[in-house]
Amino acid sequence: MTADGQNSGRRALTGRVVSDKMDKTVIVQVERRVMHPRYRKFVNRRKKYKAHDEDNGCKVGDVVTILESRPLSRTKRWVVVGQATA
Repeated sequence: MTADGQNSGRRALTGRVVSDKMDKTVIVQVERRVMHPRYRKFVNRRKKYKAHDEDNGCKVGDVVTILESRPLSRTKRWVVVGQATA
């Protein structure tokens, strides 16, 4: 989903900003629930993604939507597309 709601074929994830100390970059932690294959219990899995924030508008604690993009640096492959409705 892009900012205008169109499906672009790229993955979109929703997560919480955990760091905004870099210039034009935020770290977004995405949490998902998966079932354990043996114990059949739901387990929380977390992963951190570096995302491009062009106007430095995101602050720690904000819930944002990130969209997959071309490689912007060695570790940055996501772009912040807007505040999510949590």
